[in-house]
Amino acid sequence: MDIKQYLLNFLILGPPFLFALTLHELAHGYAALRLGDPTAKNEGRLTLNPLSHLDPFGTIAFFLISIGWAKPVPVNPAYFRNPSKGMLAVALAGPGANLLLALASALAVKLLLLLPPASPWLISLLVPAVNMAAASVWINIMLMVFNCLPIPPLDGSKVLMGLLPPDAALRYARMEPYGFLLVLLLSYTGVLGGIIGPATRFANGLLLG
Repeated sequence: MDIKQYLLNFLILGPPFLFALTLHELAHGYAALRLGDPTAKNEGRLTLNPLSHLDPFGTIAFFLISIGWAKPVPVNPAYFRNPSKGMLAVALAGPGANLLLALASALAVKLLLLLPPASPWLISLLVPAVNMAAASVWINIMLMVFNCLPIPPLDGSKVLMGLLPPDAALRYARMEPYGFLLVLLLSYTGVLGGIIGPATRFANGLLLG
C-alpha cells in the first residue's frame, strides 16, 4: 500500500473508530452512574472527547491488526445495590452502544445512497461520507464482537463473572493481568481473526446487504 492510500484509509477509518471507542466507554460510565457509581464521572470520563478514552496501544493495534481497544472506564461495584448484577449491566452497555451505532451507521449509508448525485461537487462529498459510514458499521460490529469475548478484562468476561458463583468469578478475575497477552497471542496465531472475522462479515452483510 502506498502512502497516499494509507493516509486515505486513515482518514476514512480514524473518525468512526475514535467515535466508536468513545461511545463504548461513555456507555459504560453512564450505565455505572445510573446505578449509583460516580467514579467515571469524577475522573472526567463521561465525555465525548476521545482523548480521554484513548489507549495508545489499542489505537496502534487497530491500524496494525484491525482490532483495537480503549482505556477502560473505572467502575467501583461497591456503589451498586447488587454488585454482580450492576457489573453485568455496565459490561453490556458498551457492546450495546456499538450495536446501536452500527445500526445507525447502516441507516446513514442507505440514506446517503438515496441522495441524487446532482453535481460533481456533491459526489466528492458523498463518496467519502458513504465510505466513512460503511466503515463505522464494520468497526462497531468488530468492537462489539471483540468485546463480547470472555477474556478478561473484555466485557464478555465481566458478563460471565456476573453469572458465575462469587468464588468462581473471583478466580476468573485473576486472569485479568494476562488477558491482553492472550489477545495478542490469539491474534498472532490467527485464532482471533478466525472468531471475529466471520461474525463481523456476517453482521456487516446483514446490515448493508
